[in-house]
Amino acid sequence: MSGFSSHILFGDQRIDFIIRRRDRKTLEIAVEPDMKVVVTASVDATSDAICEKVRKRAGWILKQRRYFSQFMPRTPERRFVSGETHLYLGRQYRLRVRAGSEHSVKIKRGFIEVFSARPKDSDLTRDLVTAWYHNRAQAKFGERIEVCLQRFPNPDAYRPGGLVIRDLRSRWASMSPASRLMVNRRLVQAPVDAIDYVLTHELCHIQEPHHGAAFFDLLERVMPDWQKRKLRLERAMS
Repeated sequence: MSGFSSHILFGDQRIDFIIRRRDRKTLEIAVEPDMKVVVTASVDATSDAICEKVRKRAGWILKQRRYFSQFMPRTPERRFVSGETHLYLGRQYRLRVRAGSEHSVKIKRGFIEVFSARPKDSDLTRDLVTAWYHNRAQAKFGERIEVCLQRFPNPDAYRPGGLVIRDLRSRWASMSPASRLMVNRRLVQAPVDAIDYVLTHELCHIQEPHHGAAFFDLLERVMPDWQKRKLRLERAMS
């Protein structure tokens, strides 16, 4: 059964959560690593009873969300001026903005070099660099998905139905029920082995949608060092 959304107010905090109905007697509350709150309840549990249970566990839920928030992408303020450092595939590059009749962005000898008709226009530089990152992410993630698929015994069974690059605020990636893979554009700034961890994690969700024991058993089989890769991602992108 598909879930539906609800929320409660706890002091000045709003807690949004997803309710999933199952053939079970007990009610379970889980806070997932992307800070999403999922309540699994019996088919006949009332909305009032569910909300009351969430309210009683609100302190624990907020504590869990604070814990997971330290691993979420944190975007530092960028001014997009020459001399500023930017990451690409885990390496730092200095931004160099130059005057040019045609707009372009490329990597050259430790620099992300931007040619712009208005080199002092930081908003334009931001747009050019953002578009460049998007294009590189589309190409690199497509390439790494093919590599990651080879970790699985039957790669075609784990092949996503589509790849979408987005600016995501609170997660690195997600897999939809229709096997549509959405990836945070900023992930292209991470080291390749960390990118592979995120992609492999999401490919596992094609067969195991939830973070249960079966999911982690599968992830462990196809990527035994996933925890080290996850830690590197967190350290590189904090």
